Amino acid sequence: MSLAHERLAEVGRLLDAGTVRVAIDGTFPLADVRAAHERAARGHIQGKIVLTVA
Repeated sequence: MSLAHERLAEVGRLLDAGTVRVAIDGTFPLADVRAAHERAARGHIQGKIVLTVA
C-alpha cells in the first residue's frame, strides 16, 4: 500500500468516525451550475458548494 493510499484511508476513517466533518455551504443540481458559480462568486462561503448528479 502506498503512502498516499494509507493517508486517504486514514481520512476515510476520520470521516466515518465523525472526527472530521465537511462543511457544506450549498447543494445545487448539476443543471444549476451557473447558480452554484454565482453563489461562489458572491463570497463569504461557509463550506463547500456541492453539485449533485442524478
